[in-house]
Formats: sequence, structure tokens, C-alpha cells
Amino acid sequence: MQTPKPLSYRAAFVMMICAATLWSIAGVFTRHLDEIRGFEITFWRSMATALFVAGTLVWSEKSKVLTTVRKVGAIGILSGLFWGAMFSCFMMALTLTTVANTLVVDSIVPFLTAIGAWIFLKQKTPLRTWVAIALASLGIVWMFAGSMAEFGTTHLAGMTIALVVPFAATGNFIILQKAGHTTDLIPTVFLGALFSACFMLPLAWPLQSSWHDIGIMAILGIFQLGVPCILLVKASRALSAPEISLIAMLEIVLGPLWAWIGAGEVPSNATLIGGSFVLLALILNEVAMLRQLRRMQNFSKAT
Repeated sequence: MQTPKPLSYRAAFVMMICAATLWSIAGVFTRHLDEIRGFEITFWRSMATALFVAGTLVWSEKSKVLTTVRKVGAIGILSGLFWGAMFSCFMMALTLTTVANTLVVDSIVPFLTAIGAWIFLKQKTPLRTWVAIALASLGIVWMFAGSMAEFGTTHLAGMTIALVVPFAATGNFIILQKAGHTTDLIPTVFLGALFSACFMLPLAWPLQSSWHDIGIMAILGIFQLGVPCILLVKASRALSAPEISLIAMLEIVLGPLWAWIGAGEVPSNATLIGGSFVLLALILNEVAMLRQLRRMQNFSKAT
């Protein structure tokens, strides 16, 4: 596989917006499931993702596909494990605690990513991004504070499992930044989905899903995991790790919107206000970044 091609900031930003938008469709689609629940949802979604990404790799690499997968090396396997943990633990957490608890825990991803990028990549996060992260996190807490459950034993177990997701996401973002410029890490998405499916299968057995539900999970596996995760891998070549994690928070804002449009779930005032905070944070960070790029371009022309 050839070294990944360079990507402009604007193209990467659009890719991440598309990725976050596709991630956000999970809720509205799962509202139309008949019987499938819990671990079986994760198994079928991960299996569909693995098959889709494998097909993509075979189509693009032809006879070199096995070589391409092997080239990701040990760091690629680690990234695959992180993907698998993210795919699995989010759904496992939802079986033990509320969506609100899970999403509030996951909202620490940008903070962890900024700290991890500073420690492992020597990458300083601009003040504008810190402000945007804080504003977006405040918005998410506002969205879900009223629906967070009391921290009983079961809920604490769910939130502990949910805590795996931000740490795995942070590790993955750092790997993508460190190795993604020289090695195409799209195969790691396949590995992650495969790891997740293998881990979920014993917990989901015996499989009892209808073809209707399997069809919905196949749609999610392709369009809600496969395509957006590939877009994330590509976008990581031009965006910093904290910026990626910040834009990804758009998923939490759009999820209730699709549930409103597609399933008749009217969002609360807190959801609308909190979502506005997140959108404002993303817009302010993007405007500041574009201004910085324009100044750099003007300076280059002047010199």
C-alpha cells in the first residue's frame, strides 16, 4: 500500500463532520428494531462493519490485501484493539446504565485526547481549542444532567465500562496521529470490528435476531461504523487529535435530532440548549482555525 496522500484541513474537517453525522444515526435506527437487544446488537453491527471494510480493502488492494493488513504491524493491532473496545464497551455500558450516564462519561474524550497528545506527541493544544472543549462539555452535561440516574451499583458498573471508551478513543487518536501519516491504518477498523464481533459472539449466543433486525444492523455496520471510521482515519492525517475528538462530539447533538425526525422523540429544552453550546463551540473553533490559516497564507504570500 502506498503512503497515504496529504489532505487539506478543510477536506479533513468536512470528512469529520460527515463521520460525526453518520455516527449519530444509531439511535433512530435502533428505535425500529423488533426484538434484537444488547450484545447481539453489537455482534451483528461489528460483523457487518468487518465484512464491509474487508470488502473495501479487497476492492482497493486486490491480491495485496493480506500484505496490506500485515503492514499495519503491532501498532495497528493495538489500534484494532482500541477500535474493538470502543465498539463493544459502549453497547455493554448501555445495558447497565442510562444513555445519559454513558454519554456524559464519554464527553471527557476531548480532554483526555488533548492531554494525551501533549504527553505522547508533544502536541500543544491551542487555547481556542481548550475553550471549545470546555464549552462543548458543558453543553453535553447540560443536555443530560436531568436524566442522569442515581449512582447505584449497576449504574456504577455501567459507567466504569463506559469509561473504557474515552481512554480507548484517546489511544486510537494518538496512534492515528503518530503512524497514520506513513501507514494506511484503514485495516485497523477491520481488525477492531473483527475483535468486537468475536468478543460479543459468546455473550450474544444463541443468536435469535429476525432478518428485519439483521438488515438494520447491517445498515448501521456499514454506514454508522464502517464508512465514518474510515473517514476518521483519513481525516486524522490533517487534523490534530484534540480537533478530531471535539468535532466527534457533534454526534451527541445530532442523535436526538434524528430521533425527533425519524422516531417522534421530541427533545427537551435542556437538550436544545446544551446542543446549542456544543454547536457554538464547534463553530467558534472552526472560525478561529480558518482565520489562522488565512493569516498564514497571507504571510507566505508576503514573504
